Amino acid sequence: MKPRSLFNRDEMLQMNVATLKERGVAVEEIAEIAYMQQSKWSDEISMRDCVDSVEKILSLRDTFHLLQLGAEIDRLAEENLIREPMREILNSDLGMFGIDELFGLELAGLYGTIGKTNFGDIDVNKPGVVDRLNTDGKSETQKCHTFLDDIVGAIAAAASTRVAQMLNEKEARKDPNYKEIKLDFDL
Repeated sequence: MKPRSLFNRDEMLQMNVATLKERGVAVEEIAEIAYMQQSKWSDEISMRDCVDSVEKILSLRDTFHLLQLGAEIDRLAEENLIREPMREILNSDLGMFGIDELFGLELAGLYGTIGKTNFGDIDVNKPGVVDRLNTDGKSETQKCHTFLDDIVGAIAAAASTRVAQMLNEKEARKDPNYKEIKLDFDL
């Protein structure tokens, strides 16, 4: 039987959660970053909103492809299955490499310019699990998180942006002139 290449959103979510867990990352750790980033702007944000948003982001096809590819590149680098000079560039998380940030920008960009701005904030300040991944990837642990730290940061940024969009939508519906239009999409 030929291996599958297409998966539904539930399957992609499950595979992404499993890959993150294999690499030492929990959904809740990503949600904590989204919560920290958005809770300063509104008291209406809950950790549950942030966890739900992270899971929504993890169910998207583009996220699936970026996360699975990035985690696989990191794994191959740490198992010395990538040739030099790329192996050392990846294992040292060379600052001038930048392709890992492109993965992050692409993923965060699913939620527009604000998603990218939120990713920039996370990439520079490295809160929570992003800092741990970045630090572990540069230590003698033989772990490579060159792609994963940026991907995790981008998922947090996208989730943070999604939560903000949900709050804006809720606020917009309070307008007395609001008229519901049935659209077949979700954030």
